[in-house]
Amino acid sequence: MRLKDPFEAMLHRHRGMLFMICRHYSRQGLEVHDLLQEVTLALWRDHERLLTLSVVQQTALIWKIGRNACIDCVRRLKKTEALPEDYDVVAEDRSLLNELHERIALLDEPDRSIVKMRLEGYNYEEIAKQMEMTVKNVSVRLVRIKEKLRKSMTI
Repeated sequence: MRLKDPFEAMLHRHRGMLFMICRHYSRQGLEVHDLLQEVTLALWRDHERLLTLSVVQQTALIWKIGRNACIDCVRRLKKTEALPEDYDVVAEDRSLLNELHERIALLDEPDRSIVKMRLEGYNYEEIAKQMEMTVKNVSVRLVRIKEKLRKSMTI
């Protein structure tokens, strides 16, 4: 797909990274698409400078602008939606973590081992070698496992 507008082409080239950034911050109560709009607006404000940079420099600046736009959005939301005074963040985090570990324990092998190795810091290549799989297979399995865990959690 050939886009004529340089700004649209830049957004298209970096859409995966932008979506990943927005997805990370969407857990704060915002929708991914709302964040994506905010990020796109922030990028538009600085598009003239962005378009003069090399692809590597552009990517780094897009990451920074995108992340900052998401953080600003989350801050604005926090000002309008305060948590109750008796809300215990540590207990909530511990509860979610315990639930996640319970769900991981229910996974079938080799999924359980793959997740545990990834949580211990092994990269995809190391997991693939240890589990006698291809790197692509590990990647696909992890995506499916994450989706399965996400659907089973009570968040």
